[in-house]
Amino acid sequence: MFLNDQETATDLLHYEAIAKTVVRLIRDTPKTPLTVGVHGDWGAGKSSVLKMTEDALSKEPKVQCLWFNGWAFEGFEDAKTVIIETIIEELLRRRPNSTKVKDAAKKLLKRVDWLKAAKKAGGLAFNVATGLPTFNQIGDLIGAAKQYLGKQAEGLTREDLEGFVDETAGLLKPAEEESIPAHIHAFRKEFVELLDAAEIDQLVVIVDDLDRCLPETSIATLEAIRLFLFVERTAFVIGADEAMIEYAVREHFPDLPPNSGPVSYARNYLEKLIQVPFRIPALGPAETRTYITLLMVEAALGAQDERFQKLLAAAREDMKRPWLSKGLDRAALVAAMGKDELPKGVDRALVLGSQLTDMLTDGTRGNPRQVKRFLNSMLLRHAIGEERGFSADISVPILAKLILAERFQNDFFEYLVRLVVAAHEGKPQQIIDFENSVRSASHPATPIPAGTLLRKVGKADDASEMEGWANNEWVRNWIALDPPLSGKDLRPYIFVTRDKRIALGGASASGHLTALADQLMGSELEVRGAAAEVRRLPGPAAEEVFDIVRLRILGTDNFAAKPKGIGGLISLAAEHPTLQRRLLGFAKEVDLKKAGPWLAAAFDASFTNVDVKKDYDDLLNSWASQTVNKKLQAATTAALTMKEGR
Repeated sequence: MFLNDQETATDLLHYEAIAKTVVRLIRDTPKTPLTVGVHGDWGAGKSSVLKMTEDALSKEPKVQCLWFNGWAFEGFEDAKTVIIETIIEELLRRRPNSTKVKDAAKKLLKRVDWLKAAKKAGGLAFNVATGLPTFNQIGDLIGAAKQYLGKQAEGLTREDLEGFVDETAGLLKPAEEESIPAHIHAFRKEFVELLDAAEIDQLVVIVDDLDRCLPETSIATLEAIRLFLFVERTAFVIGADEAMIEYAVREHFPDLPPNSGPVSYARNYLEKLIQVPFRIPALGPAETRTYITLLMVEAALGAQDERFQKLLAAAREDMKRPWLSKGLDRAALVAAMGKDELPKGVDRALVLGSQLTDMLTDGTRGNPRQVKRFLNSMLLRHAIGEERGFSADISVPILAKLILAERFQNDFFEYLVRLVVAAHEGKPQQIIDFENSVRSASHPATPIPAGTLLRKVGKADDASEMEGWANNEWVRNWIALDPPLSGKDLRPYIFVTRDKRIALGGASASGHLTALADQLMGSELEVRGAAAEVRRLPGPAAEEVFDIVRLRILGTDNFAAKPKGIGGLISLAAEHPTLQRRLLGFAKEVDLKKAGPWLAAAFDASFTNVDVKKDYDDLLNSWASQTVNKKLQAATTAALTMKEGR
């Protein structure tokens, strides 16, 4: 069973309402140029809304709907002319037998050729003629001629270059007689003539995946769209995450001031271009539950099954007022199936929808694609168990619970893996004690009294680490979630999620890494003595040791003086640069109220990755501006002053 991650053909989230609103807006303003933005985070369902919009508009005989995927043209030298040329050629392709369309398109394509030649030549038509081209211009000339003539550089002759310059000059010369505004006005006028020739009342261009493009491509595409802003009978529907487009504007125009009144220049740019924005809202708990249930039932029965269609109709009716909905329950499924006893796949959908809703709503922030990917990951892991012949040892609800931890609290999951590998029969006593402590409390979020687990767990190190997780609210809520894990052999689940841990050699390997962590918690001399062993560690083992040391440091909860283990973390990040981001994460975890001045300069030489170093500099600036710890503020300010003076 696999859930398709492409634009859905079945509207499980009632996004058709958004698409219908966009269509109505376009049809109600047929003469007015229009740009509509369909906004949402990555995976929110923008492409699905655009597909529904296209399907609805394709039924209109006098409306021509074109689809343009900006990402598909990533890497083109001039994305601005690509989108214009694509629109013209697509109209020509859809009216292949019309002489009027061919003539109108030819005039427009000549203007596009002028734009391309002007960009490619960059004044070469004039400078080459004087015999005084610059070295850069010579390179531009050869590159332009290669593309235009379809030859390799070594195959170009003097006659080729001279002919190319003459033809380029021929394209540029008529434009000299027009001002740039006149040229743009002529383009818009001739484009309307093309629409008349094609007998099109309204042209709708749907632009998708713009937020996946590099900033240069995104801005070039938007600039091309801007050319059509005053062309009557044209509408653009743009699917993009506003935050990514604002980022593209800032990257492309780095000299812009940070803001203009209450709104940034980047936001102003977007709002001037997009006249009507629609934002796809994140899923709430009821919608998430409904979505999980529908996905699983569709996978079990098929999209065309009459029972699924009946359930889908009930879900759409329920989602009309999501603030009143509780999601699909057993009564809704029984009504759709027509009997009290639910089919196995449908019953599983009901159970998972109930169990996963709260965690997935928070963990994915109501993102449909993230929900779908989680379910796919779970189904794939179960399929691995089936293929290996031990699916009977895997309960889907337990598997789902463990994948929740892996996806949304990975550090805890890694700790859990170590416990399972080292435990007798894969049943960690620590998890049994943890569950009993949480489930005996009045509420899962109630903190566990200090020392509760210390008295129950034999090894002090294990107890200290578990105490740290015992006071993590997310982990407490997770451990309270049904089904319980106590007494369950968790090795099959770990094998289908992280079988590399099994390959480490069980308890002996875990013991070896713990011994290394002990050394990294020691003196500076001990840390230096462990450098060679740290260097030999494979990536997963280095991550494991890093987590052991990190949690031990955080477990001490004493940062007035530089705690033991800091040097060990720095050594691990130095030998394994992929851990630099995690070292930065540790620096952010330190409680500033309790931190001594040592923190200001502890990691100065630790970051070689440019992006991580930039984020560390930002962190230093935040420490210098905070007021909860004056000593740390003064030490950080002094450290930054010294850095600037170097």
